[in-house]
Amino acid sequence: MSSRRDAVMNTPSSSPFTVNGGISFWYAQDGMPVPREPLSGGASADVCVVGGGFTGLWTAYYLKKAAPYLDIAVLEAKFCGYGASGRNGGWLYNGIAGRDSYAGLHGRDAAVRLQKAMNATVDEVVTVAAAERIEADVHKGGVLEVAYTPAQLTRLREFHEAELAYGETDRVLRGARETAERIHVAGAVGSTWTPHGARLHPAKLVKGLASVVESLGVRVYESTPVTEIRPKHAVTPYGTVRAPYVLRCTEGFTAGLKGDRRTWLPMNSSMIATEPLPDAVWKSIGWEGRETLGDMAHAYVYAQRTADGRIALGGRGVPYRFGSRTDNDGRTQASTIADLREILVRFFPAAAGVRIAHAWSGVLGVPRDWCATVTLDRSTGLGWAGGYVGSGVATANLAGRTLRDLVRQDAGQAGQTELTSLPWVNHKVRKWEPEPLRWLGVQGMYAAYREADRREARGHSAATHPIARAANRVTGH
Repeated sequence: MSSRRDAVMNTPSSSPFTVNGGISFWYAQDGMPVPREPLSGGASADVCVVGGGFTGLWTAYYLKKAAPYLDIAVLEAKFCGYGASGRNGGWLYNGIAGRDSYAGLHGRDAAVRLQKAMNATVDEVVTVAAAERIEADVHKGGVLEVAYTPAQLTRLREFHEAELAYGETDRVLRGARETAERIHVAGAVGSTWTPHGARLHPAKLVKGLASVVESLGVRVYESTPVTEIRPKHAVTPYGTVRAPYVLRCTEGFTAGLKGDRRTWLPMNSSMIATEPLPDAVWKSIGWEGRETLGDMAHAYVYAQRTADGRIALGGRGVPYRFGSRTDNDGRTQASTIADLREILVRFFPAAAGVRIAHAWSGVLGVPRDWCATVTLDRSTGLGWAGGYVGSGVATANLAGRTLRDLVRQDAGQAGQTELTSLPWVNHKVRKWEPEPLRWLGVQGMYAAYREADRREARGHSAATHPIARAANRVTGH
């Protein structure tokens, strides 16, 4: 392992040519957005949305579409899409964090309704992007998840059967030969594919959505950090916005708000993007269907074939910064870049000579019980959505539509809807442990998962390694 890692680190296709940070590759490719003006003093609104990522922008979009007379203000600390919305892997797919927990709390039928809503959400985003003329390199090729060890194959088959049980009858299980016909991942012994997924360019989508929201008459203030949220108030250094409804849509940056340090844990995820691959390399790899690609490792990988012929691939680097701190510009560690490149070459040996053009990191929101939630407290007018645990590109859209329905219901403009009755609505989550327990727990969890992956790769057992099973029991993951 060490000699292979040294070869990766010393190859001329790595560090000297790699842009590190700068928010993300997506912005380096498409350009940074034109800055919007900050808040210039105290203001009022009917609805104040805190956070200009996918959750906040979708919420503003659907509210304004449903009730054009509403005065809506969006407050964003940096610029729209600065956080996970502009740094993710471009996976628009039907996964949602906490589904099994919701099945246990509310019954399988309720969880099946939630899953079907997520399946439909993929098409909703694709449809709205097209209707609003947002060109975001969307290609609906589905999601392919592969296994390349006996233990991963066991988990893949169990995962496939579980998805069928939640009503996903159009999912397909493939063997080694059928998998290689779709994408030639070295050593892959099987895969599962769902049509409910699409590849996209996240920065293009969030930039386009912000422009559409603004064109509808929503006031969008950038460079306006909110330091405190309380009933009917969003406090910033430039003044306070007062509104009957204040909706927190801050995901991985929630810990920076007063009183929310332990609400959601900001988990780090890192990515690399290659230079465009030569045609000969693509011929070796395949991937003509442009599926989003994942695996069944405990420290899992996610990847896409970009519109301009690159591979963008992500996974865990340093999982958590002490004290719930977040980064500034997406810069990531050299060791993480090397680890991700090693995974790239393990998956696709033909890409061994391809340079890494860009590396970056971002944070995602993780609740203590790993359950995504959407909530409106009718006694205070405070609402929030998030805790997507890395599945936010699609889930944020469902959250935005649900917040729309909850606000309209509370305001007497509409009754209960199918979305407001889903089991993730108004779910209560306990806070994370204080430091240093929080840091020790996360570091220990991912050390255990990485070690379990290493042992499964070296061994021949079809069972999940006991280290990973123990970590799952401790975390409730």
